[in-house]
Amino acid sequence: MAIRFEDIGERLKAYRLGRGLLAEDVAERLGISRAAVYRIEAGGVVKIETLERLATLLETTVASLLGAGVEYYSSPLSYFERMRQIEEQADQVVAHFPPLSYLLTSDGYSAHLRQTLVEALPPHVVRDQAVAEIDAIIAILDERKNARKRRRLSVVNFVNVLEIERWLKLGVVGRFNLPVAEQARRRLAARVEVEHLIGLIESEPMGVQIGLIEETVPNITFQLFRTAEKTLLGLSPFRLGGELPNLRSGIAMLTADEEPVRLYEDIADGLWRRALKGSEAGAVLRATLDRSAIAQVPPKEASSELV
Repeated sequence: MAIRFEDIGERLKAYRLGRGLLAEDVAERLGISRAAVYRIEAGGVVKIETLERLATLLETTVASLLGAGVEYYSSPLSYFERMRQIEEQADQVVAHFPPLSYLLTSDGYSAHLRQTLVEALPPHVVRDQAVAEIDAIIAILDERKNARKRRRLSVVNFVNVLEIERWLKLGVVGRFNLPVAEQARRRLAARVEVEHLIGLIESEPMGVQIGLIEETVPNITFQLFRTAEKTLLGLSPFRLGGELPNLRSGIAMLTADEEPVRLYEDIADGLWRRALKGSEAGAVLRATLDRSAIAQVPPKEASSELV
């Protein structure tokens, strides 16, 4: 395996962010200069002894830092940073990230997402620290979205109509015991995103391909990052929306191993062949919006509208 020090540096940065450490913290604990840490993260040559100490500090393995086999991420901050790094080099991203990929959300979605992630925090966490991590995650997500637009990155996104319908009914929520008026606002936020999605489907902007799936698909999210040199597979338990978000538990994985990549390429090819696209997909989503709107009208109002 050829060692790419640039890739090692990117992994180091992702793991460091996930541990909530500054470059100064790493330098102090390893007894090296801050400049040395930045140099390593920028792709400078690093000794195996230093890698071993870094792996211990960052609670990972030398194999993961080297990218040998599978990279494991228990921190969503680390995982989303790695996604950002890889997308900077990717030619295309194929994603099933329900209810829809953040790369394709509206500019106003980040405020709603932050609200749901904060309200979904369990009582045992250190709130200020957890909120700071959420803000860091959203900043990375926004960097990814801006980079997609800047680079015109090709994105193939699978959207599940069952997930969308459930999202419209629940709204953009992080918990269920919200006041009735707030529930209505959250359902409206979901509706705005679905309308934005329909706009993308119908306008067909360069680099964006959306396939609407009408079948049950695995709950785990998957993404294929296609670069000129290889394809990487990302599997993640982290959810940013849909039926309650999850940023607290699970292990995300990244690998370029041939067998899992090939298996998920086969899954993606099959889903794309069966997916609804273009005007047909837009019509199904508009019908879903209409059903959702009728279902949310109080019974008396619904009766009067039907007369």
